[in-house]
Amino acid sequence: MQYRLHIDIPLGVGEEAAINKTENFINGLLMGHNLEEIEQINYRLGHDEDRQKSNYLDKNENGHISNKKIRIEL
Repeated sequence: MQYRLHIDIPLGVGEEAAINKTENFINGLLMGHNLEEIEQINYRLGHDEDRQKSNYLDKNENGHISNKKIRIEL
């Protein structure tokens, strides 16, 4: 059983711009630079055997796991 970090970054509707922003984001991560074109990052921790889009980072006191993504506004 594996857990995966799912990251959702809104990039707009233009395909060419989205491709450029994606490449810049990946290169920025690899180079450790500031990522000026990215305004928001949504992420969740999922599990391979969990067919729902659960977020294991958002668990309440009763142990119930949310399906909401965590959002970072940059």
